[in-house]
Amino acid sequence: MIQKIKNFFREVKVEAKKVNYPSREELVGSTWVVIVTVMVVSLFLGAIDTGLGKLVNYLIVR
Repeated sequence: MIQKIKNFFREVKVEAKKVNYPSREELVGSTWVVIVTVMVVSLFLGAIDTGLGKLVNYLIVR
C-alpha cells in the first residue's frame, strides 16, 4: 500500500513537470479579462433584475 502511494506521488511529480504554466504577463492579462467579464455580466444582470422588479411592481400596484 505504501509503495502504491509513493508511486502515485512520483507519477504526479513527473506529470507536473509537463505542465505549461503561464507567464506573469499572461496571468495578469487573463485575470483582467475575468474581472472585466464579471463586471459586465453583473451590470447586465443587475439591469435586468431592476427592470423586471419594476415591471412586477407596476403590475401588482396597478
